[in-house]
Amino acid sequence: MKSISRWIVLACAICMIGSLIFPFWKITLLAPQYPEGIVMFIYPKGVGGQVDLVNNLNHYIGMRVIDNADFPEFSILPYWLGILILAGFITFFTNKLQWLWVWISLLLLTGIVGVIDFWRWEYNYGHHLDPHAAIIVPGMSYQPPLFGYKQLLNFVAGSFPAVGAYMIIVPGILLMGIALFERRYLKKWQYVKAG
Repeated sequence: MKSISRWIVLACAICMIGSLIFPFWKITLLAPQYPEGIVMFIYPKGVGGQVDLVNNLNHYIGMRVIDNADFPEFSILPYWLGILILAGFITFFTNKLQWLWVWISLLLLTGIVGVIDFWRWEYNYGHHLDPHAAIIVPGMSYQPPLFGYKQLLNFVAGSFPAVGAYMIIVPGILLMGIALFERRYLKKWQYVKAG
């Protein structure tokens, strides 16, 4: 890889370290009685924010309690992120385009699996309700949106990536650009060398 590409790779790997600290996702509930909103954050190690308040409200509609112990992902994710970050440093030190493609592939796979798992988590919580709940609306489910806003009774639920997610998404886009640039540069160099 060219020198500039290598240093961008290193910067991307360092940036991704922040994903271990900052929240990945932010879910906000807005309602007339909560004009400032109720906020819940999803970190690599667990759920934070106003989780107790969310659980108290969810109890009335029959949703399960949100408990970090119910999510094995939280015991795996910090280590997996560590592997992804390590792959970035290996890419920098080996200076091999093959390692860059491996790293990008791992990032894409992680993103796809993460989105599917998050959707499944939301689906289970929003559809598998206690039939003896205080508030039952026939045919109503309470699955929050994967991305964007959704009306749920008198609440508007908003779901968006948080800082930690962007510390993976932005470097991932940069890495894809570098990989495509390097591939094109390598082909041009091989063409000139052959000529």
